[in-house]
Amino acid sequence: MIFNRVPRSHARNRRSLGTGQVHPRSLAPAPRGETSAAERADADRLERALANPSKVDLVTVAELRQRVSLLSARYDAERSTGLLAEAGQALGQTRLLREHAREYRVKRDLLAAEAEASTVMGQFVWDASQRRDHDTAKEHFTTATEAARRVGDPVLEAVALLRTSYVELYGTDDPAEGLVLTQRAAGVARGHSDVLTGLAELHSAEAHAMIGERVACERSLGRAQDHFGRISGDEPFVEMFSETQFDRLAGSCYLRLNDAARAQATLERVASQASSRSKSRSIVLANLSLAHIQQRELENAAAVLHAAIDCVEATWGGGGLKVIFGAARELRPWRKEPVVDQIYDRLFTMMVAS
Repeated sequence: MIFNRVPRSHARNRRSLGTGQVHPRSLAPAPRGETSAAERADADRLERALANPSKVDLVTVAELRQRVSLLSARYDAERSTGLLAEAGQALGQTRLLREHAREYRVKRDLLAAEAEASTVMGQFVWDASQRRDHDTAKEHFTTATEAARRVGDPVLEAVALLRTSYVELYGTDDPAEGLVLTQRAAGVARGHSDVLTGLAELHSAEAHAMIGERVACERSLGRAQDHFGRISGDEPFVEMFSETQFDRLAGSCYLRLNDAARAQATLERVASQASSRSKSRSIVLANLSLAHIQQRELENAAAVLHAAIDCVEATWGGGGLKVIFGAARELRPWRKEPVVDQIYDRLFTMMVAS
C-alpha cells in the first residue's frame, strides 16, 4: 500500500522484529549518497527538528510523510528486510517529534504521519518474517488504526484495517475474522475512497471464497467492480489502484472455489500484464500453478511455479513464498515425477541460499 497523499492540515521494550523503537543516536537522518541541494536542505531541517523537537514545523512533518510514502512505493520490488531499518527510523522520528511538538496543527499532522509509518512498518515486518510474525504486525496496525481515529482520518483508518484483515486472511487463515475486518474497512472507507472501498470488497470476496460461499463472493466482486468504475479525479488513494487488481483477486477467489478453469483464464490475463519482478506477480504465478495442479497439468504447473520462484528470489516476498510452498505441497502425490522433483530441488537450494 502506497501513502502518497499531500499532507493535510508505544513504545514497549521487546525483541521481536520491528517494534519501531529507535535508539536516540539513530534518530538522525541516515547518511545518503549523492544528494540534491533540496534533499540536503530537507535532511538539515529534519536534523535540526530532532535536535530541538519542540520547534518542529509543518514543512518537516511533510518531509517525514514523503519519506514514508517513498518507502511504501519501494515495497513491491524490494526485500522488506532491506527496508525495515529505514521504516523503523522514520517511525521513531515521528513519535519523538509528536511527543514534543507544541503547535496543534503540527501535532495533528504528526499523528497522521504516525498512522502512515505504523502501517508501513507492520507491512514490512509481516513480509520480512515471511508472514509469520502476526502479533507484531497487528500491533503496528492497531497503533495506526487508533492514530487515524484520533486524527479523524477515515482513509488512513481504512488502510490500517485492510492491512489487519490481510494478516487474518493470509497469515492466521481465519477467513471469518478477516471478513469482519474487510467489511469494517469498507464501511469506514465508503464515501471517502472508492479505491479503498473496492479493495475491501475484493478481499471480502476472497474471505467468502475461503468459507465456500460462492454467491456472496460474486456479490462482493460485483460491488468491488462498481466502486472501481466510479473512481474520480479527487480519489485520495488513486495510486493504490491498478488495472490488474480485480482479476488477480477474482482469480484467487475462483481457485479457492475449486473452479480451476475459470481461475486459470483470469490469472493468465493478469500474469501477462503484471511487472516481471514484483511480489504481487509471484503470488499470481503461484496461484496460476495451483490452477494447473487442480487440473492435473503437471508440466504447465511446474513451468509457472519456476517463474514464481524467479520473482521470489528477486524480492523475497512473504506472500509469494507462502503460496509457492502451498503449491509444492499440492505436488506431493507426483513427487517422483522429474518435473516435480526439479521444483523440490530448487526450493531446497533457494532456502539454503537464503
